[in-house]
Amino acid sequence: MAGNTAPIYSKVGNIQWNTTPVLAANTTTDLTSGTIYQVFLADATNGGYVQKIRIKSLGTNVATVMRIWINNGSATGTAANNDLYDEIGIASTTASQTSALAVYEVPLNFALDPGYKIYVTIGTAVSAGFDVTVVGGKY
Repeated sequence: MAGNTAPIYSKVGNIQWNTTPVLAANTTTDLTSGTIYQVFLADATNGGYVQKIRIKSLGTNVATVMRIWINNGSATGTAANNDLYDEIGIASTTASQTSALAVYEVPLNFALDPGYKIYVTIGTAVSAGFDVTVVGGKY
């Protein structure tokens, strides 16, 4: 049987974000412990599409690395359920009322299976934290 030969498009937009600032360090190499932040959950029936992750500092922070994880929808405590997809260095920031803080974007541009999740962690604890927004769509 041939695979789907017609392109598919998102039915509706799906923008999700962390509900608390990303603040706590997590140095695990497999996402099985420590503080993790869920930033996206694909639709349970049809999955979803993720276009990009947008990272915005919320004030004064030290430099760190943000790691982006894909989880297969099962428990994060099992290493085989998690994949370190990408990481990005985040420069130190100082809150200002006259200059905008840097914004980082990580392009994703892929479909996620039903129930899959995207988590983020940071390597160094920060003071003000980060807001992480995922731009995508639901099938």
